[in-house]
Amino acid sequence: MLHGYIPPNRFLPYLSWTDINALPDREQTVVVLPCGAIEQHGPHLPCSVDSVIASGVIGKALERLPSEVPAFAMPPITYGKSEEHLHFPGTVTLTGTTLLSTVVEIGESVYRSGFRKLLLANGHGGQPQVLEMAARELRLRHGDFIVVPFGVTRLPSAASRQVSDQEKKQSMHAGHSETALMLALAPETVHMERAVANFPPVFPSKMLSSDGRPACAWVARDFGPSGIIGDPTTATREQGLEILDTLANSWVQALTELHKLEWVQRPQATWGRGNETGYIQASERHVPAV
Repeated sequence: MLHGYIPPNRFLPYLSWTDINALPDREQTVVVLPCGAIEQHGPHLPCSVDSVIASGVIGKALERLPSEVPAFAMPPITYGKSEEHLHFPGTVTLTGTTLLSTVVEIGESVYRSGFRKLLLANGHGGQPQVLEMAARELRLRHGDFIVVPFGVTRLPSAASRQVSDQEKKQSMHAGHSETALMLALAPETVHMERAVANFPPVFPSKMLSSDGRPACAWVARDFGPSGIIGDPTTATREQGLEILDTLANSWVQALTELHKLEWVQRPQATWGRGNETGYIQASERHVPAV
């Protein structure tokens, strides 16, 4: 079914328009848009990694979220901005402009439906800047819209306890944590016998990079033909389940806080580009005959 990793009762498109119109507190309801990508992740992982992780982590959190916290997920954006992986078959990319427009237009639809809180739950390291730009554009258009762009794996989890110092400093793609999470979420797609370790050279400027990560622009092929940037070889399903469990718990807290959150409301007219406004149908409130 369309909901995938999202619990059906937390999947916004399964509601009718009258159901949505009847939600008691749309302004405080959190709408989550998982944002992923379809791109190479080495020979041992499928190209769907970022989309699976974005939806899988959010789905597990929504499964645990107390029923009194109103939150719903949208279908994920499964295509992202992935030009850094174009040298590898299977990568499908949007331009930054297309992704920006897509997120802004989805955000407009969410706002037009009466919601005022939107979480852009990002699973792909190549597009946070685009999502930040989309969030800013939506805020410019609507002074009462709270839009949060945030990486799904950035909250506290067990991941940092499981990896080496080198992995913490230099892993960027298809390494230990992504592999472990995929073993937890979609083990049938993982081929550990193909996993290899591969790290980029240490960046030769301590002023520009204190941890040795590349401070210049890069594409995955710059660091070899495998597409891996990190060490996935020691990842296990048990580690992935631990990461998923701790990440989900962190997201339960974050979604609860976002639901309760109050933020500055700006009444002035928008400075953003023109948006679609006009009449929106509402179901009539019938008064029972006495």
